[in-house]
Amino acid sequence: MYEIIYQEIEEKKEYEIIIKKVLTQCFKEERLENAKLSITITLTTPKNIQKINKEYRGIDKETDVLSFPMFEKDELEEKIRKNDFQHEDVLGDIIISIERVKEQAKEYEHSFEREMSYMLVHGFYHLMGYDHIEEADKIKMRPKEEKILADLKINRE
Repeated sequence: MYEIIYQEIEEKKEYEIIIKKVLTQCFKEERLENAKLSITITLTTPKNIQKINKEYRGIDKETDVLSFPMFEKDELEEKIRKNDFQHEDVLGDIIISIERVKEQAKEYEHSFEREMSYMLVHGFYHLMGYDHIEEADKIKMRPKEEKILADLKINRE
């Protein structure tokens, strides 16, 4: 279902526990438990995420999370509708700046677990084809994110 890559940061069991719990719930919520889809989660530094952001998006600044989906939303919805998962498929990549997660948890006055979980759910729904640039799209994406976190009882403190 997922692979974790540590890029210039220390491996921590805490990260792996959060990732497993959150992605399991995301797959369950979207009824993808039996789909042969995998996600690569890269945990990295602000410097590395800035480099990736510049290279792939042309934006030369660091960010908290990047998502790189392998499917267009319509294509993925069709695969899900037809249950067309005979072969392993990559849903996409999520790249998270651990330092930014820590900073934002402090800034928003909630736990590291809450912020990390939100980054994962947010990245997951980008891989599923959702966006939040337009208000109409945000109205569809935000409730999905909040439902996952509520189901896991990972609330704002």
